[in-house]
Amino acid sequence: MAKTFARPKTRHNRSPRKRTAAHTVRCDSPHGQTRSRKGGARYWSGRVTRESDALDLDSGVFTWSDPKRIAASLKRSAQRSHRRKADPYRSALSMLIFYVNRAGRNLPAARRRVLERAKTELRRQFGRE
Repeated sequence: MAKTFARPKTRHNRSPRKRTAAHTVRCDSPHGQTRSRKGGARYWSGRVTRESDALDLDSGVFTWSDPKRIAASLKRSAQRSHRRKADPYRSALSMLIFYVNRAGRNLPAARRRVLERAKTELRRQFGRE
């Protein structure tokens, strides 16, 4: 005779609901606990991109196709800013790396190549070759 197993009991005898990233946020707890969210931004990196005022970037700077123009714009923004915490080169490069990392797998190979060339050009413009 085959043995049957009872379904594990959950609170209120309802089936467990999966929680997705859209439904939870990290608390300020050191243990990485989560809590429910009613609305707002989904990722902290999105909030940084929208609200950070360390550099005032030109609109759409990361969508440009010329690496020299991207690097020049980042350099200009970093040198003009008085709110940055690091030197201008580090701030400009950090913003570029942050954008590439945030895009992740969604960044097309052609865009990634342009942005990688912009990194090289940024090093060249700051004399850090």
